[in-house]
Amino acid sequence: MGLFRTKNHAHLVPIDPDNVRTKDWAILLEASTIVGPSPDRLRVANTTQDKKIVWRLKSLRWQPFLAVDGYDPRIHVLYFCPQLYKLDSESKLVPLAGEEIGRFVAQAVEGKVTSRRPWYEPLDKLPEDRIISAEEVDTLVVERPTKHSERTSAAVA
Repeated sequence: MGLFRTKNHAHLVPIDPDNVRTKDWAILLEASTIVGPSPDRLRVANTTQDKKIVWRLKSLRWQPFLAVDGYDPRIHVLYFCPQLYKLDSESKLVPLAGEEIGRFVAQAVEGKVTSRRPWYEPLDKLPEDRIISAEEVDTLVVERPTKHSERTSAAVA
């Protein structure tokens, strides 16, 4: 029975075969997860140069997939970017870290993000109207349980 079971391969991202052997940065961007006022619509979820490649048979051809933990195609997008450099104060080339490269890629594609309306608007402040007004609340008396109900509950336990 275990032989015919299929696994959920949602964490496998199809990639181009040219990206299998490169040492490019794999940058995972995340959209629609930032709640409240934020200047960025995208955030860098993960950056790495270590890639786990899985080959699967698809349409009678072997196709490479990148295994990415926690990948959700509804909110994530994957980009490959070569190593970028910047000039330091002594005019020497210094390689950028993966997080910085991810921010550059996020800024470049931020205009392509479609904004979705959430089910409800997040509140920045509390509403003026109370949910329960003082006129609607009646007095509630809570009494301790009687000894008879304590004995029956102890006997049941």
